[in-house]
Amino acid sequence: MKTKHLRLMQRVYIILFFCFMYLPIAYMIVFSFNQSKGYALFTGFTLKWYTSLFHNASILRALAVSLEVALASAVIATILGTAASLGIASMGRKSRLVVTNITYIPVVNPEIITGISLMLLFVAYQRFAAHTELLPDSIMGLPTLLIAHIAFNVPYVIFNVSPKLKQLDIKLYEAALDLGCDPKQAFFKVILPEISPAILSAFLICLTYSIDDFMISYFNCGTVETLPIAIYSMTRKKVSPEIYALSTIMFVVILSIILISNAMESRGYRRDQRALRGEDVA
Repeated sequence: MKTKHLRLMQRVYIILFFCFMYLPIAYMIVFSFNQSKGYALFTGFTLKWYTSLFHNASILRALAVSLEVALASAVIATILGTAASLGIASMGRKSRLVVTNITYIPVVNPEIITGISLMLLFVAYQRFAAHTELLPDSIMGLPTLLIAHIAFNVPYVIFNVSPKLKQLDIKLYEAALDLGCDPKQAFFKVILPEISPAILSAFLICLTYSIDDFMISYFNCGTVETLPIAIYSMTRKKVSPEIYALSTIMFVVILSIILISNAMESRGYRRDQRALRGEDVA
């Protein structure tokens, strides 16, 4: 009897948890198809807000900037973070512990501190560049925005890739060297395939965080406007249903990417398990 009540409580808890997490998103998706601008009563189904979205030049321009910065920063941060993880993994125990703790600081640091400190760094650079003709005196805008996004994304890559490197059996790498591979070939044929799921996961996290970021972008964007900043400017008046439509599209796209990556990873895992059992992989 106790077991039955316990299972019932677990199910109720899970249902409440998922309602708390996803009911607001479902509410937003439903009202992105609402005929009227209100969000208290659903008056009818329409696609006009999606049509209006693709004719709103300011939102599309801000979205383009966010996507460009997110893709560029995610790619660069993933490369730098993966290289840093490999370097940290090759360190001694004490050195690795010190570097790991230092790397963890930007993750727990409030974003407003990171944003202001990066802004002060860029302002100091501009003052220094004003006294020399060798450096551009104005970089506030896309360059500073990209650098700022790379800076806060790299630690997340390190904390995704490093645990996978710890699980890696070093004997596989040594066996590849014994069988005739040079270190470069052994890396690309043994280590990289093993840590690729963590690298992909880190890339998706960087991509999502970069698109979502407001605080750091706000202090370092100059005159460039990203999507979160554009939405913030619009909320000073009233949130348009066009934002509901845009948020719905972004949610569906990101969810699809996550589902596809998880399906590919699961398929690869099952293929490896069948190969280990000697079954026909094809």
